[in-house]
Amino acid sequence: MTRRMRSVAGFAAGLAAVVVAESLAWAAPNDAREKPRPVPPSVLQSSEETATPAQAAAPAGQDPIEPAATAAEVPPAPLLDGLKISSQSWRRGGLGSKALITFTVRNTNDYAVRDIGIVCAFARRDGSHLTYRKHVIRNSVKKKSRKTFRRVHVGFVNVNAAKAKCALVAASRI
Repeated sequence: MTRRMRSVAGFAAGLAAVVVAESLAWAAPNDAREKPRPVPPSVLQSSEETATPAQAAAPAGQDPIEPAATAAEVPPAPLLDGLKISSQSWRRGGLGSKALITFTVRNTNDYAVRDIGIVCAFARRDGSHLTYRKHVIRNSVKKKSRKTFRRVHVGFVNVNAAKAKCALVAASRI
């Protein structure tokens, strides 16, 4: 073999090794990307739907003992007491990456509210959490009324998202 042929063969072998190493590094899982972020409990279930552990463990006929409030258990804001989402649905928009939420907000308060903040949790078909998106609606809802917001773009979602559940998180009194 001539010297030039050995040089080309060595270069090709080195190039192949670099390509293989780069493809392995690219295909390696990224731990930060694969770990799901925890979902706030208020997004998954409202406080009316869930029982506290003390309530669930209390025998029938006895009053449950309320645990001391922790930093994670913040009582709902008074503005949200009279607000609730009475119906909701979602669909994809754009090229399948946008989440468009249609929902109705019912206001039973004696005052109007505006700047309604919502959080929507998205999950796969099997129910495992994918992501959540926050959005603030700058419109107002009059007192003792309801208002439907149609196809509100709350953000971009994963293509595997099959379910959505939204919850109210903030509002301002007018």
